[in-house]
Amino acid sequence: MRNLTYSTRGGALPSVHEPLGPERFEKVAPAARGVLAVAVLPACPRAVPRLRRLMVAVARTRRLSAAAGEALGVIVSELATNAVLHSGSPDLVVALEADEHSLTVGVRDHGRWRDRPAPRCEAADMDADFGRGLALVDAYAVDRSVLCDARGTLVRAVIAL
Repeated sequence: MRNLTYSTRGGALPSVHEPLGPERFEKVAPAARGVLAVAVLPACPRAVPRLRRLMVAVARTRRLSAAAGEALGVIVSELATNAVLHSGSPDLVVALEADEHSLTVGVRDHGRWRDRPAPRCEAADMDADFGRGLALVDAYAVDRSVLCDARGTLVRAVIAL
């Protein structure tokens, strides 16, 4: 099981602003400015709470507000859960960057994007215990993007500080 956590003190890291493939992660050049943490875990259900705890701990060590820590925890949980449940990827990469105004969290999987056959507006969907993850992400984030390519999917969310 790969379980890697890095900080900028430890060396070079990828940026959450470009798609991450396995080759990008392994061959990273100079350290990206503002990168706080990168974690690679198997895409399995137990990875979700581990990633959430890791990212919230990073937020605390950087003395970010409680609101930013809460937003980060919810966003990482939702995006990692989506990757675990829907991507078919063997692993996922979570990267966290910060500048003076925002946190950007990126969750990258190496699976295949599968469009939903029908919009999630059916009456049965409204009472479901699941299916509102991206709406939650949008409630906490000031911006969200999804980049899909042959190597998988990268979802980024920006949290205002």
